[in-house]
Amino acid sequence: MTTAHNSTQLQAVDIAIVGGAMAGATLALGLAKLSTTLSRPLRIALIEAHVADNQHPGFDARSIAIAHGSIFELSRLGIWSKLKHLGTPIENIHVSDRGHFGMTELNAKPLGLDALGQVVELAKVGSVLFDELAKSSVQVYCPAKVTDLQAQLDGHLLSLDDGSQLHCQLLVAADGAHSVVRQHLGQTTEHVDFQQTAIVANVVCSAPHHNWAYERFTQTGPLALLPMQNMAASTQLKEPSAQLTSSAKGLSRYSLVWALPPTQADDLKNADKSEFLAALQHAFGHRAGRFVDVGQRVSYPLTLSYMPRPIYHRCVFVGNAAQTLHPIAGQGFNLGLRDVVGLLDVIAQAFTQQGEVDVGSSALVHQYLAARQHDRDSTLRNIEFLVRGFSNQYWPLVAGRNIGLRLLSWLPPLKRPVAQTAMGWR
Repeated sequence: MTTAHNSTQLQAVDIAIVGGAMAGATLALGLAKLSTTLSRPLRIALIEAHVADNQHPGFDARSIAIAHGSIFELSRLGIWSKLKHLGTPIENIHVSDRGHFGMTELNAKPLGLDALGQVVELAKVGSVLFDELAKSSVQVYCPAKVTDLQAQLDGHLLSLDDGSQLHCQLLVAADGAHSVVRQHLGQTTEHVDFQQTAIVANVVCSAPHHNWAYERFTQTGPLALLPMQNMAASTQLKEPSAQLTSSAKGLSRYSLVWALPPTQADDLKNADKSEFLAALQHAFGHRAGRFVDVGQRVSYPLTLSYMPRPIYHRCVFVGNAAQTLHPIAGQGFNLGLRDVVGLLDVIAQAFTQQGEVDVGSSALVHQYLAARQHDRDSTLRNIEFLVRGFSNQYWPLVAGRNIGLRLLSWLPPLKRPVAQTAMGWR
């Protein structure tokens, strides 16, 4: 990794990635690995505004579920072997509709798998990814922000706040929902406001989680619990802001995402610990045991935000810069990773078919768009369908979704396609 600061010399690279959180860092590492197999090495730059620690907005105290299909792709990129020790396997998922008869389970063993996915803590992942970048051929500008961006015929000219200037053939925006690149280029997004706010926190439970995850649909919206390493096993836990008490150490931890009406979410976010735990217990029930502690609570509005065409002149948008999803199915990073893999595959194919490749050419950018369109569109439609279908108390919808959940339990063969979709298989 090369960290450049205050350089007055213009740096020419093939690909500049703006944003070094999960999607951007993964893409940079994937490109570095791909570069070793091509007819010529790629010159890759990664620009990231924040140091990768637990204060980084993309590598904070939250946890994410990495689907089985995503683990396969991360393994193919040589990244999962570096992250595997951080994972907590999801062996079973319990899905239920609070106050109604609908419930079902998705299980790894009948599918011949050890796990349906893995849960990782973003703060720890960030440290590992940037350690790997330090060993790679990627030029990393961190901390550095893009202050000016000029689209040119043969690429983009980027000016950074540390005085550096870069010229790239292809610009990749991986800088999140409020993408600076998108703003500089004057690109817009479509928005669907679900009138919900998510409370995100780590909670501690009295009973062992046995690698179960839960998705419970309530009148206010979905409530999800993802199993995490317990406090004793997580010896390198980077969660100073969580404020979990010493009495919680050794007990089961879950990552909580709880969708609520905005006013109720604001009240519960600021409620005292006992009041919050009581409300959570009432909403979820006792299937996972008794909730005994909760860490720092953060909240954010739940919307579906997406670019109809996540490309521009010599520029592609990946991950949350291209689309930000409701967390109902835990598909945010998994869809973003498929963006990353799709771009890597298009670049690899171009080098296979051609001697010399302009990685920012219109043909390559449009090949990326075509490669991602079906998966992306279908995922966005399915997420909106799930949110509206399971956050609605209109009785025909309630009856329909509960019958659907029961059919999954009564007819196990129906579970396989549902499980495969949840695991990110395409």
